[in-house]
Amino acid sequence: MTIPPFASTHEPSSTARTDADRDAILVDPGFGVHFTDHMFLAEWTDTAGWHDARVVPYGPLQLDPATAVLHYAQEIFEGLKAYRHADGSVWTFRPEANAARLARSAHRLALPELPEEWFLGSIRALVEADEAWVPAGEEKSLYLRPFMFASEAFLGVRPSRHVTYSVIASPAGAYFPGGVKPVDIWLSQEYSRAGAGGTGAAKTGGNYASSLLPQQEASAHGCAQVAFLDSTEKKWIEELGGMNLYFVQADGSIVTPELSGSILEGITRDSIVQLARDRGHEVVERRVSIDEWREGTADGTITEVFACGTAAVVTPVGSLKWPDGQAVAGDGSAGKVTMDLRSALVDIQYGRADDPHRWMSRLV
Repeated sequence: MTIPPFASTHEPSSTARTDADRDAILVDPGFGVHFTDHMFLAEWTDTAGWHDARVVPYGPLQLDPATAVLHYAQEIFEGLKAYRHADGSVWTFRPEANAARLARSAHRLALPELPEEWFLGSIRALVEADEAWVPAGEEKSLYLRPFMFASEAFLGVRPSRHVTYSVIASPAGAYFPGGVKPVDIWLSQEYSRAGAGGTGAAKTGGNYASSLLPQQEASAHGCAQVAFLDSTEKKWIEELGGMNLYFVQADGSIVTPELSGSILEGITRDSIVQLARDRGHEVVERRVSIDEWREGTADGTITEVFACGTAAVVTPVGSLKWPDGQAVAGDGSAGKVTMDLRSALVDIQYGRADDPHRWMSRLV
């Protein structure tokens, strides 16, 4: 599928980086550090609906001190990537799924839903303007960040009557530049990421803000991520701070925590489920207890644990740690099933393998 052009105005940047400066950045872009020369903007009001679609030079947003998002956190976002294929074309992965999730998040946060054609069109418009920023090379990409926020200036607890939508882009290097490495996970026993009836299934900044303190705790114990349990019983595994979890069983089946309303419905999560089934694995979505994780790794029932998300794609989990113990699946190294699924997904994204589910959409 090719995403069609979208009607928007375009103001070229007068301060765009030179080819030499941009090429120097793309050699080792890191993640979320550098940004392209332009951004996409659009507005919504309760009287005019969505309007004023435009590509403008990247730069600061001017906000009144009373802007609603600063006080009531009415905002949502998405994350997806643009990939340079061997023939020079640029593609993205399942953008219609991101559009649908943004709409679900908007509904939960009482924001206006952005039509799919606006979402897809905004991605294409920005990538067309900044195509030169899409890097080539092993697992490099252009990370795209669509976001929406309450931009009305008022102090009062009600949905904003003015909303701004934007897309910015940042070149991203390989998440594991030295090769894929297992990460250690800290079990949060005091804090929860989200609760029943809350905003856990929405992609909103407050969910991530609440994970930062336990993430500090994890870092203090030498761990890269936090595993959260449900907020009611403190028994059922939900997800990491920004990734979904999977448990590979000794019989070859794969178990992942079922969506509960407090777990983000990851697009990579859904894709891994499909790819695993394509390869003959039984995939079961059900509740998984922390005791099952601990006991399963101890008795060999669980042979591999991995996590997935847009940034890292698939990340092997080396160990789960808590104050008086740890759980290690197998020998703690990246397992065969984990790496097979990772390769299968990455090869589709970069155009190195067939795309039987028609997940890729061409941008340029």
